[in-house]
Amino acid sequence: MDKLALYGGQPVRSQMLYYGQQWINEADIQAVLSSLTSGFITQGPEIDKFERAVADYVGVKYAVAFSSGTAALHGACYAAGIGAGDEVITTPITFVASSNCVLYQGGTPVFADIDPHTYNLCPEDTKRKITARTKAIIAVDFTGQPVHMEPFRELADQHGLVIIQDAAHSLGAEYAGKKVGTLADMTMFSFHPVKHVTSAEGGMIVTDNEAFYQKLILFRSHGITKEPELLHHDEGPWYYEMQELGYHYRMTDLQAALGTSQMDRLDGFVARRRAITARYTEAFGDLPGITVPYQHPDANSSWHLYILRFDLSLYPAGRKELFLAYRAENIGVHVHYIPVYNQPYYEELGYAQSQCANAEDYYQEALTLPLYPKMSDRDVEDVIEATKKIIGFFLEKPISI
Repeated sequence: MDKLALYGGQPVRSQMLYYGQQWINEADIQAVLSSLTSGFITQGPEIDKFERAVADYVGVKYAVAFSSGTAALHGACYAAGIGAGDEVITTPITFVASSNCVLYQGGTPVFADIDPHTYNLCPEDTKRKITARTKAIIAVDFTGQPVHMEPFRELADQHGLVIIQDAAHSLGAEYAGKKVGTLADMTMFSFHPVKHVTSAEGGMIVTDNEAFYQKLILFRSHGITKEPELLHHDEGPWYYEMQELGYHYRMTDLQAALGTSQMDRLDGFVARRRAITARYTEAFGDLPGITVPYQHPDANSSWHLYILRFDLSLYPAGRKELFLAYRAENIGVHVHYIPVYNQPYYEELGYAQSQCANAEDYYQEALTLPLYPKMSDRDVEDVIEATKKIIGFFLEKPISI
């Protein structure tokens, strides 16, 4: 076997290939510079332009930009009326923001298990977790694959629940021929640098519900409005009212200008992600002890992440050693995610470990490979070469490259 770099061998690459990265071009730079010199660097026209670009792309009436995806989720929970005593069901295999947003409103996150194939929230376990206190479901499009929405909609209609779709991973994806953004009561997109398009930091809620829209607008700006038709009374052109306890969650014009420019390349970014994943699946589909990502037949993922699962009965060294082996080859693998309820803060709140069996099994076996549009074909082949090198070493079996 080729000696692994972890044990003194020659690495596949000389420089680290990270799991995700933004792609900024000259048009993006000029868009930000134009905003910077326009006279408005915040609370200006670029916010409306970015919101309209995203709303038109997904096909909804309203979009509200926030300073981050986390802030946007907080806004969605506020708009949904989440408060003390309310329960919200979500997945443990997600970034902590998907459940923290419930805590911010005084509600209680309830974790349902994941589907063992898609790794998305399991509808059957969600149904089992519904109580008289359940107010909403936050379904996460993990890795970019949209959730299987029909059963969640049935549960929501039956129990009077709000569906919030955490689509931080899935801008540009479709489910049953419809763009993500049109499937839930409110949908959150993230514009962090590793996402499909970036505004450096930022998030957005899209919806067709005008009542939610008005609440979101109020919430992101201290609960303050200047709109004449919304004022309790009007003392003059300077007058404003704080009508709710909101937050300072506004996006800047500089961020919005970057986001709008990036939206022009979204379809190309998604196409490149799909091409890379097709090459990965072709290369890894027949490897022993490896599970490549499953795609639901109604879903067309926009592929934020590509995750391999390793059968630990064949790789007894364990996921940590596999992780270190990849990193030594300068392949910047990652792990998405530690089950949220295992975080110390959640343990202090009384959440028990190992409460979702599928999530626990998944976490022990999963590694995220590099995936982003700026990757060259050589970068992709390096990931494939390193994977086959590592597998061959641990199985003591030559794997052709």
